[in-house]
Amino acid sequence: MRIIFSGGGTGGHIYPSLALIREIKQQYPDSEILYIGTTRGLEARIVPQAGIDFEAVEIQGLRRSLSLENVRTMWLFWKSIQRSRQIIRSFQPDVVIGTGGYVCAPVLFAAARLGIPTIIHEQNSIAGLTNKFLARYVDKIAISFAAVKKDFAKFSDRVVYTGNPRAQEVATIAQKADLTTYGLKNEQPTVLVFGGSRGAQKINESIFAIVDQLEEQAFQTLIVTGDIYYDEFMTAYPQLKNYQQVKLTAYVEEMPELLNAVDLVVARSGATTLTELTALGKPSILIPSPNVTHNHQQFNAETLAHEEAAIMILERELSAERLLATMTVLMNDKQKRSDMGKRAKEMGVPDASDRLISVIQSLIK
Repeated sequence: MRIIFSGGGTGGHIYPSLALIREIKQQYPDSEILYIGTTRGLEARIVPQAGIDFEAVEIQGLRRSLSLENVRTMWLFWKSIQRSRQIIRSFQPDVVIGTGGYVCAPVLFAAARLGIPTIIHEQNSIAGLTNKFLARYVDKIAISFAAVKKDFAKFSDRVVYTGNPRAQEVATIAQKADLTTYGLKNEQPTVLVFGGSRGAQKINESIFAIVDQLEEQAFQTLIVTGDIYYDEFMTAYPQLKNYQQVKLTAYVEEMPELLNAVDLVVARSGATTLTELTALGKPSILIPSPNVTHNHQQFNAETLAHEEAAIMILERELSAERLLATMTVLMNDKQKRSDMGKRAKEMGVPDASDRLISVIQSLIK
């Protein structure tokens, strides 16, 4: 198989692709893969590091307000379609797969116009603008949340529920991270706090307002700040260097292994995060980002909260005191955490990659 993947901007669009690529390579070792992204997104660093061939197109997102910048956006879109056509014709893929982000628009549009089988994958419970645009052109629409099917109602015959490929990869992970590498104890109950691949300022501010109280707890806390916040908070809270129960790190490369080693997670509710939490059956406190398209993180979190697989706190309702109280209640109630984890695991889709590979096979036979 020869497959082009496209997706970018955030880890939520990239990691599902990488998980699916690894499974394809395992099942079909002779497969050839090409990834198309932008030079400005995380994909420009992450994809080549994974040993995957990478090509870039120049494209930017459409402004939602009236702006002359949208004229440049449309010009770049036209140019990126032409560039995508060149790449596709040169690589001659059997199928082209888009996992979200505006870079997918020219790539999948060009592929569809060239008669190449196409698939888009929607990770969230609310469809993104790019996938809504592409839905009328592609052959299949793979979804991770059943609720998002309504956003593709006009194309329901193309929709297939697959789950997120990251789930299958994460569900098989048996290894746990060594917490001593972060200065913590492996045998002690642990809370992990993180705000996604780039960090979350509001979560950081709330958690750092209670670091003194956290240092006094029977459980330990690991805070993943994000690269842009790490130095700022280490400067503001120099006492953290001497704390035993609270530790800080800027970024985690192997998040699934770390998730597998902790007892409770405090996080945003991006699609990849929820996929990992459900795959591993981890209880969580979810704080949706309000700064996302159509508030999709809140809808993602509500899906778990409705099943009592997580506790949701909206950012506008978040306070340091409420966060500490919620963390403490859960960490003092092992049975409640266990019940939440079981319900989370029941929501996972452990064969998501296999399902997507079946969709690919159906299009290229």
